[in-house]
Order: sequence, then C-alpha cells, then structure tokens
Amino acid sequence: MIEFKNVSAGYDDGAPVLRDVSFSIADGEFVAFVGTNGAGKSTTMRLANGLLKPRAGEVLVDGASTRDLKVSELARKVGFLFQNPDRQICCNTVREELLFGFKALGEEGPAADAAVDAMIARFGFDPDAEPFLLNRGTRQLLALASIIVLAPPVIILDEPTTGLDFRECVKVMDTVRELNEGGTTVIMVCHDMEVVADFARRVIAMTDGRVVADGPTFEVLRDPAALKAAHILPPQVTEVALILGREVPGVPPAVAEADTVSQMVEALAAARGEEAVGSEADAPSDDVAAVLAAEEAAAPARPAACAEGSR
Repeated sequence: MIEFKNVSAGYDDGAPVLRDVSFSIADGEFVAFVGTNGAGKSTTMRLANGLLKPRAGEVLVDGASTRDLKVSELARKVGFLFQNPDRQICCNTVREELLFGFKALGEEGPAADAAVDAMIARFGFDPDAEPFLLNRGTRQLLALASIIVLAPPVIILDEPTTGLDFRECVKVMDTVRELNEGGTTVIMVCHDMEVVADFARRVIAMTDGRVVADGPTFEVLRDPAALKAAHILPPQVTEVALILGREVPGVPPAVAEADTVSQMVEALAAARGEEAVGSEADAPSDDVAAVLAAEEAAAPARPAACAEGSR
C-alpha cells in the first residue's frame, strides 16, 4: 500500500508544488493520475518512489516512511518507468540492460540470469541487440521489461504511451494490464483519456498541486464538475454519450467503448419508436447528427492534441 498523509512538496526553495495531498492506494489497484501540465502528477510519482522527499506530511510505502528507506530498498518495492525510455536505458545490449537492476542491487547470479532469459523470451528480444538502435516502441518495452524483471509489487508509469503508434501503445498497455491482473499495483500518469478509460479502474484528478477528484474511472470521467476542476476532456465516446443523454432518454453514461455504441443505438431507436438492429451503421444518424451539430456549434473547439488518432 502507498499512502500520502497531508503531503506538501516542492523543489529546492521554490513554491510548493503539492499542497496538503492525501490519498491511499491499496495493493493490486490500477490508478491513473490525470490533470494538466503542472498539476503535480509527476511530483507525486517522484514522492511515491522516493526520488523526492516531502516538505511536510508523510509518504508511506507498506507502512514505512520514504524518509527512512534507502533508494535501493524503495527500488525493490516501487519500479518507475520514465516517459522517455532513453533517460532510462544505459547499457550496450538488451541482455545487459535487463541485468542492470540486479547488478545495481547486488543480486547477480543464476536466479537473475533465469529471470532475464524469461523476459527475453516473453518479449521476443534479441539479447545482443543495441538498445538505442531499436525503434521507439521496442525501447519503451525494454525499459518496462528492465523494471518488471525485478518483480516489484508496485510500478509507476509516467506517460507510458507518449510517442508510440497505436500498435506500440497496445503492446505496452497489454503488458501493463497483464501485470495488474497478476497482482502488481499500477500507478499511471496519463494525458490520453482513451487509455485511462480502457485500462485504469480508479482516477485521481489533480489541479494546482491538489486532488480535486478521486473515484472509480467511470464516475470521474463522466462527472462534469470533476472534469472542469481538472481542466480535462473526457474520452470522445463519453463526450458523445453526455451530449446525447441531455436530449435522448436512456443513453448510457459511457466511459469505455465496450458495448457503448450498441446501447446508444438502442436508446436512440427507442426514442424514435423504432427497433434497433445490431449495427451502429443502422443508428438514427440524422438525430445524432442534429444533436451533435448543435452542441458543437455552442461549444469551444476541441484542442488538436485531443483529436481522433492523437495517441
């Protein structure tokens, strides 16, 4: 478990970045931190793995204060994946990179070799390949593998899908999902609300160094007050459901895309007194277009970074 108790923190002698932040994350959770740049998300992650110490309050990992734990002790408990894998990779071959953590912790030996061999087989790595010649997605997978080979009970991911194409994103996040399903606690900073909706089960939203919303993903991402406070936009399918829900009874308050389109089709068909058929292609598109066009005309433009295909 990771606990923040009335934590305030900052860098050097500057103004505090976090102000009186409190939350707890239980073993096995998958939590996403969301908010704009400068909200305090990355600072929170650095506090959680001991790279930064709080000015006030306590950060506890399994009941022990990070003030009292050595960096090596925390590294065994909490793995950290940087946004840019090139800040993390430092060895000349894939095998050396995967062994690096064991060497740093003084744990070289047959068990470490076996763990590395298993990781190479799992991801299909070439053990003799030079890491910096790999493509961006494979470097990100290697950086992730170099963390999970040590089997920490908690992993922190700082924008794990930044710079990845769709296939690379799927590979990385499917690996993260498998880890979580196996019992690993996952804490993720992510600007991509589609990824958050698809994978995280809890969302903590931050603004100006404070927590402004904390709850199940489906609740936070469909709560207009929480979204406004955190200055974020919901996933597009949720945005459509919220807009249609104001005009058509029975539209589900969607977050993830699974089964959502068919439910919206059924609600729209029922509103017209028609029977819904199995495909979204048969939806009463004139009604949808009319409602969405009216909303779009009245709303500010969606930022380009949030547009379809941006991830």
